[in-house]
Amino acid sequence: MDRKGWIILTISGILLAANLYFSEPQKKTEPTQDSVEKTTTEETSSASQSTAEPKPAAEPAQEPGLVNEPSIEPVGEDLKMLTSTKDGKDVAIFTFSSRGGGIKTVELLDQKAVGSETKHVIINADGPAPIGTLATAVDEFLTPNSPLVVKADENAVYSEAKMPNGLVVTRRWALEEDPAQPGAPWSVKLTMTLKNAGKSPIDLATYSLFTGAASPLHPREWENQGGAFFLDDGSLTSKDSNWFKKGMFRGARPLFQESVEDLEYAGVSNQFFTTLVRPSKKYPSSIWAKTSKITLPGGKANRPKYAIRSGFTLPDQKLEPGESTTLSYDFYVGPKHYRTLKKMKEGTAEVMNYGLFTPVSVTLSTVLNFLHDAIFSKIANKWAWGFSIIALTILIRITIWPLHNKSTRTMKRMSKLQPIMKELREKYKDDPTKLNQETMKLYKEYQINPMGGCLPMLVQIPIFFGYYRMLQYAVELRGQEFLWVKDLSMPDTIATLHLPFELPMLGSQIPINLLPILMAVTMVIQMKMTPKTGDQTQQRIMMFMPLMFFFFCYNFASALALYWTTQNIFSIGQTWLANRLPEPELKKRTKPGKPGKKSFMERMAERAEAMQKQQNGGATAKPMRNATPKKKRKPKTGG
Repeated sequence: MDRKGWIILTISGILLAANLYFSEPQKKTEPTQDSVEKTTTEETSSASQSTAEPKPAAEPAQEPGLVNEPSIEPVGEDLKMLTSTKDGKDVAIFTFSSRGGGIKTVELLDQKAVGSETKHVIINADGPAPIGTLATAVDEFLTPNSPLVVKADENAVYSEAKMPNGLVVTRRWALEEDPAQPGAPWSVKLTMTLKNAGKSPIDLATYSLFTGAASPLHPREWENQGGAFFLDDGSLTSKDSNWFKKGMFRGARPLFQESVEDLEYAGVSNQFFTTLVRPSKKYPSSIWAKTSKITLPGGKANRPKYAIRSGFTLPDQKLEPGESTTLSYDFYVGPKHYRTLKKMKEGTAEVMNYGLFTPVSVTLSTVLNFLHDAIFSKIANKWAWGFSIIALTILIRITIWPLHNKSTRTMKRMSKLQPIMKELREKYKDDPTKLNQETMKLYKEYQINPMGGCLPMLVQIPIFFGYYRMLQYAVELRGQEFLWVKDLSMPDTIATLHLPFELPMLGSQIPINLLPILMAVTMVIQMKMTPKTGDQTQQRIMMFMPLMFFFFCYNFASALALYWTTQNIFSIGQTWLANRLPEPELKKRTKPGKPGKKSFMERMAERAEAMQKQQNGGATAKPMRNATPKKKRKPKTGG
């Protein structure tokens, strides 16, 4: 890459890192699910009391001549709960509401809210209606009060409600009966019977099923880490809150709507959790999605966060008076765990939305989980995930060791050419084309491929971004400790610097994250040990790399900084070992190459020669015509 290319690449990287870093400072505060989650524990406690069968009120002492009236149950929302288990442990509490007959919230008992040791992650806490509620239009939810009946022997909740037009809706919510099924603790099945008890036909396609709402977990969560999604004939479409915001050349979009031919599933998600609704049979449907502003503890008022909600229409079917039909839907309300989603029905793992580097992210996720489950969970326990990340990093470095070693030797040989290169630059400082031509000849004579030193970096780019995308959704790392790190899915803040004044874009509270600092230091040490190539300008530009990656990783998951720091330390060891090996010799080519087969540098040299000839007028150019005027001939005279 030439000098301009390096400058453009570095400036672009620095701007990207600065944008990520300065977007919003991460603060570890009390639970950040949403504005409603401020009272999660209190709501859960009250919900637990209200979901039990009503107990008769204590009867007052009977007075002579008076008869006690029977106790009257308060009128209002009725809540019932079903608790799923796994390996004998409670995993999730599904709370059902009589207002709409759906799932009001799902409390994940094995997932703590950000910054809290007592409160849990609550799904659909920002939902305007229970998951599975019917609506006649966007946000026009049908929430008549329908009594709930729990059948413990079935692990199911029943409800029935009659709509003003005579549509009777009977619901049965049941937990997954087979614990061996993938995603069983977070799965529930809805069997919904619709009967037309009115006098006019009812078009079911005018009703939509609410898939719930998803809120960011913390102020630093990016919009593209979640959103509303649907799978249509194997193709996933996702719309995050950025789609609804005002753009540079357009206004804000209040609503997303799209028709699909074969709806496989739809839902909403945030960074680590999702609500996914799958009909038992594919059918044409219309998807809708909307957003609403929410307030998160620790967030900035001028940079609000958005909860996103969605729904999709029922099948295109008409019910004549007296007719009925039954629809079935599978709901998954739980973590975005790749291995779990992969084992479920085909296409479910698309929810991970890894993007361009999906093969790399999937491979790294698979190997990381294997290292944890097969090795470190049995010997490291508390720090198992940290050791798994280190082991995965070492495996990657060992795999690319041949490329790294070849790159180091190439760079050493190139460094030995620097005195000759310096002479060429001084000799042809006014003729860049000739300088390039002579440089290519020099590489050809000494059989050096300047691109050889870039191979490890080119290989590491997809690995880095694949690792980066995988860690964005690695719910396995939530709450996992390692050394001083409290949560590998969050920055490893060891202290906060409180300033008496505010810095532009940073504020007055600066988090001290140790791992990114170690990463930058080890990166500088590694670059100091690497043979110097290129001119001084390129070397100065390369020194910006540690600063760029420092800002890139500073407020990201500490697992990424742990990976990069481990890689730097291992690379330092590799470079130290390479420096102890015999120095590569710098020899000119003595034998011609194979006939008919030219090396890369030979082709480059020939191209440079051709460009030089073209610039000079070409080697076979015809000589210029003599333009000197000839002597004039005297006019002939007749005679």
